[in-house]
Amino acid sequence: MSEKKGAKIFKTKCAQCHTVAAGEGHKQGPNLHGLFGRQSGLAEGYSYSTANKTSGVVWGEDTLFEYLLNPKKYIKGTKMVFAGLKKPAERKDLIAYLKASTA
Repeated sequence: MSEKKGAKIFKTKCAQCHTVAAGEGHKQGPNLHGLFGRQSGLAEGYSYSTANKTSGVVWGEDTLFEYLLNPKKYIKGTKMVFAGLKKPAERKDLIAYLKASTA
C-alpha cells in the first residue's frame, strides 16, 4: 500500500467532492475527517441519503475496500455518483492515504 499513490488517486478522483482535514467544509460529498470507525451517514452537517443513514456500515479498511469497488452496489440508494475503483491496488493505496489523512 502506498500512501503517496493514494494521495494522487484522491486528488484526481475524490477531491472534487470530498475534503479530509478537520474543520474543512463539506462539498458535494461529506468531509471525510474521522472516517475510520464512524458509521455511514453520521458526519455532522451533511445531508446524507436515507440509504447511507440506515446502512449500518462502519467504515474501516475492509468496508472501504468493498465500497470503493462499486459504491452504488455496496449501498444501494447512495447519492455518491463515483463509479468505483476496479483495481485492488488502487483501492488499497487510497485507503492508506485516507487512513493517514483523516485521522
